[in-house]
Order: sequence, then structure tokens, then C-alpha cells
Amino acid sequence: MNAADTAFVLMCSALVMFMTPGLALFYGGMVRNKNVLGTIMQSFILLGLVSILWAVVAYSLAFGGDIGGLIGNLDFAFLDGVGMDTVNSPADNLPHLAFMAFQCMFAVITPALITGAFAERMKFSAFMVFSALWLILVYSPMAHWVWGGGWMQKMGALDFAGGAVVHMSSAAAALAAVLVIGKRDGYGKTAFIPHNLPMTILGAGILWFGWFGFNAGSALHADGIAANAFVTTHLAAAAAALTWLIGEKMYAGHATTLGAASGAVAGLVAITPAAGFVTPMPAIIIGAVGGLLCYSGVVLKSKFGYDDALDVVGVHGVGGTWGALATGLFASIGETKGLFYGNPSQLWIQAVSVLATWAFCFTASYILFKIVNATIGLRLPQEDESKGMDLALHSEAGYQY
Repeated sequence: MNAADTAFVLMCSALVMFMTPGLALFYGGMVRNKNVLGTIMQSFILLGLVSILWAVVAYSLAFGGDIGGLIGNLDFAFLDGVGMDTVNSPADNLPHLAFMAFQCMFAVITPALITGAFAERMKFSAFMVFSALWLILVYSPMAHWVWGGGWMQKMGALDFAGGAVVHMSSAAAALAAVLVIGKRDGYGKTAFIPHNLPMTILGAGILWFGWFGFNAGSALHADGIAANAFVTTHLAAAAAALTWLIGEKMYAGHATTLGAASGAVAGLVAITPAAGFVTPMPAIIIGAVGGLLCYSGVVLKSKFGYDDALDVVGVHGVGGTWGALATGLFASIGETKGLFYGNPSQLWIQAVSVLATWAFCFTASYILFKIVNATIGLRLPQEDESKGMDLALHSEAGYQY
């Protein structure tokens, strides 16, 4: 057990935990004021729900002994055998509890990302039931496939900090959500204006700050790989914030603060799978291209006519997909190289992992949404949707005038 590594990973775990309240503010500022608390609540409460489920069963399904490359066993259920030493730890330099806690924070924020798609219109009870089922039946298998000894890891797919596990999985679920739950009342007829963009900017800043723990911490060592991931993360976010604004200015005529915040997040998403495998200059390219691609994905939303309220598919889906493929192009650190460094087969492996992630996560999420809708119902009654989630669901108001 390495004391420096342990301290580093515990600190990074706290940074990743802070990202979920940051996401709550990021999303909360973009909705109408009658839905600010309901939107923030959907992210914040997952710190409770997911953490308990993770300790009881989901961690074991993700990182327990491999069953056919598809899922972990129940050896670590109720944290049995997960202790203060390195025994059974997937990271032999860390106390098993430290590794478990770090991975827990990833599990918390991933279903929170999905909430941006169905913002302002889902019942709280349905949200809680879906999130619990999705964590166990979708997130845990994905984490096992990529990081827990599953088939993608055995195939050699590279995903440093969650391009597939976090971003593509949540985006695929977001796409399934909007297809099942439908559009917001008044969509296409009423202007849905973000009610508090300073709150969104603050949330974006917290996300950028926490993402250093997200990506650098995924090295699981306080070493050069962590330092490299820290720098690539920052540079990709910076590049994407700029290119998003360039695209926005050229297409819409204005460079906006919401665009700057969204662009930074897009760059952070794009670099996530590559952060520890590429050097700083390719990271700038990945971020710059990611900013333009994600902005294009957001613009195309209106062409396809689906109501992804806060652009989960456009940012996390497009950005995560590009980042995974870019890893197959630019990877140069470690034993596995990318196409531009003499290994074209890695790009093919990355493409297979992208297709499998989208297919599994979309299909499984669509089925789960359908089941929840058929049993307890997903959608707020029209009267409650008009009133707003804050009053209808929580009997509170975000602001007093």
C-alpha cells in the first residue's frame, strides 16, 4: 500500500463527489425557475441513492470476480472483503475501500447526467426507480466490461476515465428517455429560457475543477501519468470552449456565456477516455474538434425534433464517441498505441467498443423506461408540469419574491 497514492486517490474521490452538486447547478441554471429545485434535487439525491446501492450490490457487480466477461459476481456484496488493506483490491497500491470510494463517485454522477434529457417533466418517484434499476442493470455491467475484467478490457479497448462507462452510456440512456417520455408541454411553441446563467457558469466551473480528480485520479497513482492527465484535461477543455464559441458565432451570430460553459464541458467529455493515453498537443486537437462536433450535435437536435432539454446527447454522446475514437488515433503513452503511432487495429477496437456501448445502453435503457412507464408512469400530469416540479413534487419554491 502506497501512502501518497492513497492520499491522492482519496482527494480525487472528494473532487469527483463535488462534481455532482456542480452538475446540479449547471443543469439547474438552464431550466425555468419553477423547476430549479426539482432539477437540482435529481442530481443531489443520487449521492444518497447510488452510494447505498453501490455499497450493497453494484460495486460487486462491477468489480467482483468476472462471470463470462459480462458481469461481476457477488463476492463484494455488502462490502464483504472490502477493507482497509489491499486484499482483493483491483488496485494493489490502494486500500480496497479507497478504490471502492473513488469508483462510487463515478457511479453517482453518471445517472445524474441523464437527468438533463428529461428535465422539467419526469415524476420524482419514477426517476428514483429508474435510476436504481439503471445503476444495477446498465452502469454496473458497463463498468465491469471496461474496467472490471470484462470483455472490452480483454479486447484491449482504451477508456482511461469513462468515455464509454460514463458519457456514452448516459447519452444513450438520455436518447432512450426522450423517445419514451416525449416532449415538454409547449415544446416548439414556447421559448424555454434558462433562468439563471450565472448559476450554470458556476456549475461549469465546479465541473472543470472536479474533472481534474475525475481524470487525473483515474491513474490511481500520484505519478507522471496523473500529471499528464491533469494537463490534457485542462487543455482540451480550454480548446473546446474556444471552438464552441467560434462555431456559435459563425452559425448564430453571437458568442454566448452558455456556449462557453457548454464548450468547456464538451472538451472535458472528449478528453475523458484519452486523458492518460495522449500527450498535451493531441489533447488540444481532441478538445478543439470536440467543441465543434458537440456544438454541431446540439444544433442538429432541432433538425431531428427530439426534446433533449439540456443537450445530453449532443455533448456527452457526441463528445464521448469522438473521444473514444480519438483515443484510437492519438494514443501514444503506454504499451498500446493508436493509428497515428503505428497501430491501426486500435482504432478498430475503439470503434467496436463504441458501437457495443451505444447498442447495449440504449436498448437496456429504453426497456427500463418502458417498464417504469407501464408500472408507475414517467410523466408528470400536465397540470403539475405547468405548475412546475418545485411546487408539484417538493412543495417548495426556489425563489421568494
